[in-house]
Amino acid sequence: MIEKFSLGIFLTRFGTPEKCLEAVLDLRFPDGVYCEKEKMVNKFYKVEGRPLYACSCGYQIAPLAGTIFEKTTTPLQYWFYAIFLMATTRSGISAKQLQRQLGVTYKTAWRMFKQIRLLMSQGGGMLGGDVEIDESFFGGKGKNRAYEWMQGLPEKEKEIVMGMVERNGKAYLKHIPNTGKWTLLKQVQDHVDTTARVMTDEYRGYWQLPKYGYKHEFINHGNKIYVKGDIHTQNVEGLWSIIKRGIYGVYRVVSPKYLQAYVDEYGWRYNHRKHGEEMFELLLKQIAEVKIIKYANSSPNYGRVL
Repeated sequence: MIEKFSLGIFLTRFGTPEKCLEAVLDLRFPDGVYCEKEKMVNKFYKVEGRPLYACSCGYQIAPLAGTIFEKTTTPLQYWFYAIFLMATTRSGISAKQLQRQLGVTYKTAWRMFKQIRLLMSQGGGMLGGDVEIDESFFGGKGKNRAYEWMQGLPEKEKEIVMGMVERNGKAYLKHIPNTGKWTLLKQVQDHVDTTARVMTDEYRGYWQLPKYGYKHEFINHGNKIYVKGDIHTQNVEGLWSIIKRGIYGVYRVVSPKYLQAYVDEYGWRYNHRKHGEEMFELLLKQIAEVKIIKYANSSPNYGRVL
């Protein structure tokens, strides 16, 4: 394990396209490459001038196929550097800044970050123990702050993100269409184990939780009460602060279409906050774990298949 992963170490390991391609090969085939022609694991050699490896029998493989790098014309070391930045910055980095650092077009830089966020999409098991749940609002007009805006008003509406944070554990964030009780309940059932103790504010949308097997505790924020013993929602509220400061400070504007990808990015960093220098290595491993598929007649859209 690397004690301190610096930019110098990064450039030594991934400073050329060949080194990056070899890293992708090792990530995707850690036990060696299976030759379909000879029906055995065999030694493969780099094909000169192409992102391919070939067996001595002539069978070829493309390590980039099915990954976020498929059909890219951008040098692989640029992609790896973008992954390095995404994993090692606390609040993210804008596509405009990546454009300046790499000398690529803004469109290329934006697409690179869009693809890398696919590696950060959320998954894993159910949340358990003490789980804090809250919703937060993003976007809308500048005057739509705190108590000045309510869902359903004719003004430009904000987008809603629901957050579930396991104390001393991981978080799950979901862009939801509304704060109706059935919407909230479905998310809780999908991502929180029934053995968990759920803590929320006094919002009525959560009052049905005990009927579905959850132990529900709430704190009455409306009465200016924020902590009652160990009942509070301070962890999820702290996460909202991190996300909003990051989005408004770095990205400035996020469209509703891509809001889930951005909260996935911050959720991934939160869930790996204890890994420190290993975060880059963990994000690299996702290259092999996340398979990218293109849907027919909708080339800009991608799906995540585990």
